[in-house]
Amino acid sequence: MKTTILIHCPDQTGIISAVTGFVHDNGGNIIYLDQHVDPQANVFFMRLESNFDVDGFKASVFEEEFEEKLARRYTMQWSMHREGKLPKMALFVSKYNHCLYDLLSRYSSGELQVEIPFVISNHDDLRPIAEQFDIPYYHISVTKGTKSEAEDQQLRLLKSHEVDFIVLARYMQIVSAKIIDQYPNKIINIHHSFLPAFAGARPYHAAFKRGVKIIGATSHYVTEDLDEGPIIAQDVTPVTHAHRIADLVTKGRDLEKIVLARAVQLHVQRKTMVYDNKTIVFY
Repeated sequence: MKTTILIHCPDQTGIISAVTGFVHDNGGNIIYLDQHVDPQANVFFMRLESNFDVDGFKASVFEEEFEEKLARRYTMQWSMHREGKLPKMALFVSKYNHCLYDLLSRYSSGELQVEIPFVISNHDDLRPIAEQFDIPYYHISVTKGTKSEAEDQQLRLLKSHEVDFIVLARYMQIVSAKIIDQYPNKIINIHHSFLPAFAGARPYHAAFKRGVKIIGATSHYVTEDLDEGPIIAQDVTPVTHAHRIADLVTKGRDLEKIVLARAVQLHVQRKTMVYDNKTIVFY
């Protein structure tokens, strides 16, 4: 059985030795280890992958003893994730189809190791895409007067399908605390710029007017502070005075697909850790 352990705690001597020794003493074979120390915050981070003999390994016993013997001693915040059960990812969309197509294509090809129980949208436009990939599609209209009721419907679907995390694949609605509080650091958004520049409905038009030389995309976890959540992945591409607005839009949408897919993969592979509104990303 393959497991991934994520740890952060106050930095102090002996942590790596204690953790690796504990894994070895419990029959584990460490196949990957990465760590980072934030010297300003004096915080230690570690990601560790191990293989255990399925017949002799009891995860519940391991977790109980790890908590008692190590986590309390080093004041750890930690989690252990077992390979085998695919995480369930819900997709929220509006009318833009490029990110939805890309994620569903990666899912269909086996590149993205998740289950997708459904797609939710505040419009019905993208239903044929979901049906093309045999994914259930729910149209839940959102207006100023019905937003609370709509989010109640969304939450019922999320809970009934035991969804692990949400991806806003160009979902053009603000998600409220009602949902964010249920999925802390488990809602991934894609933004059409290097945050926080060129916010609004027509970012590429604004960028064109400023004569920018690069355009970018940013994927981040959603918090109540709009577009201020911990950043997971970013990228840029160069543009020149010869590019038209349509060229910027095309380049930008290509970037959005790539950056969102990268962020989702990092999350699925348990390679992101959030601390103090920042991310530690183990590539």
